[in-house]
Amino acid sequence: MRYEAMPSGHDFGGNLGRALDPESVLKAAGLKPGQTILDVGCGEGRFSLPAAAMVGQEGRVLAFDSSEERVEALTRTAEERGLDWIEAFVADVTETIPMPSGMVDVCLVANVLHGLVENNTVTTALAEIRRLLRLDGVLAIVEFKKNMRRPPGPPLSIRLSPEELEAVLSQHGFELDSMTEVGSFHYLSLFSPATAEG
Repeated sequence: MRYEAMPSGHDFGGNLGRALDPESVLKAAGLKPGQTILDVGCGEGRFSLPAAAMVGQEGRVLAFDSSEERVEALTRTAEERGLDWIEAFVADVTETIPMPSGMVDVCLVANVLHGLVENNTVTTALAEIRRLLRLDGVLAIVEFKKNMRRPPGPPLSIRLSPEELEAVLSQHGFELDSMTEVGSFHYLSLFSPATAEG
């Protein structure tokens, strides 16, 4: 049976959720006040909500998910907290996102990319992400560690090692800037769009 990637990306609970601190990930990604962040597979806002606090009212949080229910949950929470600079919508990263090109400073893809690779939709998705990113933008990818015994998350067979992840991204026009562990079960990789000379 083929593993279906978590449709809501990084929305999960229990020990796994507590082991990954959103604020630490966003700080490591270099998110700053006034920036625009795109949260791909936002779920109910595990990263979008703290991102809103970090970018402030001068910034923007664009968050989408394929689940209408989860997008509605994030929208409700944002409204309750007065975070009107969060814009949540239903979309699929393997299709054209209704946004202008080159408007995103940081694009977060957490616990999603392995599913795109498994489902052979990674080429389309990364092309769309590259279109949306500024030339000096950052693509922040959080993935499950592969070299663990009995870890939570997807099957080991579809996880991406850091080397595999870098290979996939380099094939699609991105250069690795840094890679670090975040929590017990994940690692964070930061990529930038490759230059024409690169």
